[in-house]
Amino acid sequence: MQSYKNQSPLRILIANAKGGSGKTTIATNLAAYFASQGESVVLYDQDPQGSSQLWLKQRSDTLPAIRGIDACRPHSVNQTRSWQLRLPDECHKVVIDSPAAIKEADLRPLIRQADLILVPVLPSSIDIRAAASFIKTLMLTPEHLQRPGRICVVANRVRHNTISQEKLKAFLNCLSIPYLTTLRDTQNYVAASENGEGVHELRGRKIQRDCENWQPLIAWIEQLAHSRQQAG
Repeated sequence: MQSYKNQSPLRILIANAKGGSGKTTIATNLAAYFASQGESVVLYDQDPQGSSQLWLKQRSDTLPAIRGIDACRPHSVNQTRSWQLRLPDECHKVVIDSPAAIKEADLRPLIRQADLILVPVLPSSIDIRAAASFIKTLMLTPEHLQRPGRICVVANRVRHNTISQEKLKAFLNCLSIPYLTTLRDTQNYVAASENGEGVHELRGRKIQRDCENWQPLIAWIEQLAHSRQQAG
């Protein structure tokens, strides 16, 4: 586990303006992985649908704890808004699940706060076009231009040896940002989600391939976290 003494938590933003790209799947699986490594993790839900919070409610108390913060829930009369959104003192990573159809004005504050930005892309022509437009918008924001090198793309829900996979590969290879891994279209993610788990927390040999697919992304995150720690 990384040493985070006297460091602010690493903030990982999952973003794509198109709905259904699998932002919540990536956010919950990342949070579950880091929690399983003994890290203090906050799952920060910016999506009004509250899918990340619903996932957390299914999570067993026997699994490594993940704190959830629902940024869209109105605060109670007994606590201020800033207290509701306050991170715990001991926090290593914050995984931010952003809303679909997010406007640039709402996206920019999230980019400003984020240390890393992950963009999930699905293998359909509609999703590829939408992702291209979103990535262009993202990379032209002043917040990104001030701190480049923080974005990567994840191919999500991909069925291997299909025409759509080849189209997605061609698109991703043309980008000027890292394309780190491909996540399979598999029922393992459905099974994990139903119980508030990450795919790494499932048992059995059938999950080995999916766990391996996550390793390039996790290694990239940890490398940037280490560089940030060295710089700080």
